[in-house]
Amino acid sequence: MAKVGVILSGCGVFDGSEIHEAVITLLAIDRAGAEAVCMAPNIGQMHVVNHLSGTVAEGESRNVLVESARIARGKIRDIKDVKVSDFDALILPGGFGAAKNLCDFAVKGSDCTVQPDVARLVRETVEARKPLAAICIAPALLSKVLGSQKLPHKLTIGTDEGTAQALTAMGSEHVNCPVTECVVDKANKIVSSPAYMLAERISEAAEGIEKTVKTLIGMI
Repeated sequence: MAKVGVILSGCGVFDGSEIHEAVITLLAIDRAGAEAVCMAPNIGQMHVVNHLSGTVAEGESRNVLVESARIARGKIRDIKDVKVSDFDALILPGGFGAAKNLCDFAVKGSDCTVQPDVARLVRETVEARKPLAAICIAPALLSKVLGSQKLPHKLTIGTDEGTAQALTAMGSEHVNCPVTECVVDKANKIVSSPAYMLAERISEAAEGIEKTVKTLIGMI
């Protein structure tokens, strides 16, 4: 059975993993007959957002690994203990956590830095020629890592011009993409899809994510 590493970034669209995207990803992996290997860094979130009001909950703090465990039903590993040999492909769902906790793209844009163990695992995946995928805003993280490696590559975050320019500044070739599709960089085995960068309905996000997972597993 193929194993797909899933890097989570918390629990909730505004300060962690986008829950719809994460669950659809896990479901698509299972339906493909593969096994998800969930992981997250054992670090504090950038901040906590009240998802009812949309405002920052001042004085509150949460742990990325602990919150991600909610989505993984407790079956999750600290990413520092995960090696590239533990999976056959790697995928990163979106949500602001990918841009706030796994890296600081939400604050610094193209000048961002990536959490060290996340960056390590992305680099090792590429070096091992294993398939890699990112959803929604998570391609920004890949762009920073791959750009720093001077690796020519193609990614998408949909059609947002400002975000696309930031990816270009980090070294990516950005390809506009509708929500129900995915962009495939066959040479580097990299897949990306806009999901909630564009989606107005969960079914729209699901179509693109399911195609992404199917393509990713097909590259193993």
